[in-house]
Amino acid sequence: MFEDLGAVVLGASFDPPEENRAFRDREYLPFPLLSDETRDVGAAYGVVREPGEPYAEFARRITFLVDPDGIVARVYEVADVAEHAEEVLDDLERLVDPEGEAAAGRA
Repeated sequence: MFEDLGAVVLGASFDPPEENRAFRDREYLPFPLLSDETRDVGAAYGVVREPGEPYAEFARRITFLVDPDGIVARVYEVADVAEHAEEVLDDLERLVDPEGEAAAGRA
């Protein structure tokens, strides 16, 4: 679905590569998980939680939709995992196909 629209899907966490690989395999994720053990990238994207905050050791669940020019087109705080992919896919379709031709083929 995402790939059909030219998108590249990546995940990232603060866990080491071997833990990400095991999680990806266990959850059957169809995309790579990148490791940001130093949290440098997470800090740049604003996903690092403050010390003392609940779950401070984990990144915030945030999705970034980046346009073909490398500009962040939309930021999502993931609240409903079940509905999230569809919301991002709808926005991606509007980003790459403002006339709505791709959506007609998906319906």
